[in-house]
Amino acid sequence: MNILKLLEDQVIKALIAAGAPSDTPAMVRPSARANFGDYQCNAVMAAAKKMGIPPRELAQKVIDHLQLDGIAEKTEIAGPGFINIYLSPTWLATGLQEALASDSIGVEKAKEQQTVVVDYSAPNVAKEMHVGHLRSTIIGDASVRTLEFLGHKVIRQNHLGDWGTQFGMLIAHLEELEKENQETLGMELSNLETFYREAKKRFDEDQVFAERARKYVVQLQAGDEYCTKLWKKLVDVTLAHNQETYDRLNVSLTMADVMGESAYNDNLPVIIKELGEKGLLTEDQGAQVVFLDEFKNKQGEPMGVIVQKSDGGYLYTTTDLAAIRHRCHTLNADRILYYVDARQGQHFDQIFNIVRKAGFASEHTELEHHAFGMMLGKDGRPFKTRTGGTIKLADLLDEAEERAARVIASKSTNLDEEQKVRVIKAVAMGSVKYADLSKNRTSDYIFDWDNMLSFEGNTAPYLLYAYTRIMSIFRKAGITESDLNGEITLTEPAERDLALRVNQLSEVLDSVAKEGMPHQLCSYLYDLAGAFMKFYEACPVNKDGVAVEVRDSRLQICSITARVLKQGLDLLGIETVEQM
Repeated sequence: MNILKLLEDQVIKALIAAGAPSDTPAMVRPSARANFGDYQCNAVMAAAKKMGIPPRELAQKVIDHLQLDGIAEKTEIAGPGFINIYLSPTWLATGLQEALASDSIGVEKAKEQQTVVVDYSAPNVAKEMHVGHLRSTIIGDASVRTLEFLGHKVIRQNHLGDWGTQFGMLIAHLEELEKENQETLGMELSNLETFYREAKKRFDEDQVFAERARKYVVQLQAGDEYCTKLWKKLVDVTLAHNQETYDRLNVSLTMADVMGESAYNDNLPVIIKELGEKGLLTEDQGAQVVFLDEFKNKQGEPMGVIVQKSDGGYLYTTTDLAAIRHRCHTLNADRILYYVDARQGQHFDQIFNIVRKAGFASEHTELEHHAFGMMLGKDGRPFKTRTGGTIKLADLLDEAEERAARVIASKSTNLDEEQKVRVIKAVAMGSVKYADLSKNRTSDYIFDWDNMLSFEGNTAPYLLYAYTRIMSIFRKAGITESDLNGEITLTEPAERDLALRVNQLSEVLDSVAKEGMPHQLCSYLYDLAGAFMKFYEACPVNKDGVAVEVRDSRLQICSITARVLKQGLDLLGIETVEQM
């Protein structure tokens, strides 16, 4: 159930019945402090001002019309006109029972299910994935997992950088290596990185090589079979390596989700043609340009966006326009989300502006750039190697596993070697992902090994430990979750607080899906784990002297808490373990 939505609906009805304007927002939110109730309505002051009556008078009228029988045990007016809502423990317990019996742990599916295209990760061919790809990849993946869980049709789009003038020099260099009978098909991507640098060096220093490279670009773009064959080798090697990284990170992208820049190549002339037919093109020094009145240059003149160069070549902008056209008209997207860093903000503003004017995107299609900040080192600068180079993502994950292994080795465990390997991987990958996902994506964040691998605070190890602690309760009880029955009762404050948190999952996921902010789910899971730890200390489960019906009630509370923790971490792409 979605408590927030339920309360908002009832508050709006009560406001209208009390005489408030029909467009008055409910302004219901979870209370920041327990003495303000579980939820608080802040709508009355603004509405009362419009109506010309004292806020507390309107607040009382709203309470008189508020239909929360069986849901709230108490409502009260606080301060100048806030309405505090205290939920009924019996109602919260019913919510837990329903969640236990539900495959979706009580989470309501979206009433209006959409087709959502999500563009994320987008590495480049012939280059190994580096830390700069991490945020797009894992934030985007958390978003698609959440959207799918809520019932939306999600289409993943990995917009691979697999086209452009650089492929002329890469093909020319690959050709030379093959003539020397060097193995290239199975080369490691780390070697291909070297291969890329060598190709660039040849291009810059050897005029004959550079001329051949330029010729191969033209031939590749014209569909030449020989050039296409060599280009495909480069793409296949890159895709194989990328998939290893995705699998290691537990990211749900597959090769079937790849829709590279090259896929839109045949449509680029069509884009130019249709822009021209809409009267949006202006020729400027031989180039085709779309001038946008909504964007001004330093001189205050409309800013020009080049969509075709004077030599007839196309740009990333043209490809992005073709991608949106395809996603709207072929994939029938209701919503398109881009997980691309904040520095591309103006680019997407301009792209979205052009596709609206050109009719490439229908009016009902939502276009959203879900920007994110940078990963910084402890010095506050972009996260780099000591020599200033870009850190390869595979190297970062290797180091995470090495550090996680040392952390686990420092703790007393009863795990066998196979279990240790699973725990180390879960802690390592979970820590790297959670450290990022738990921060507001719009902010830069400091990458700190010590913090992310800590078993204290808002970290993956803390949440994984909370989950395993619940599993240990069931092992000690000697029963499985399927053996549980009986009524859940909430008599202790710690039981009630935990039940409230569990019941709030649906509203949290709705917010994550709407705003693309996985840190909201992280904050929720951290609060949930904290509420469980307090419950664990205050409410004995397996202790001698605890009545059977009390024990069974508390075991059911433990069960649903564990399911929510596991599901929440899965939506973040973090794997759980049963013991640590």
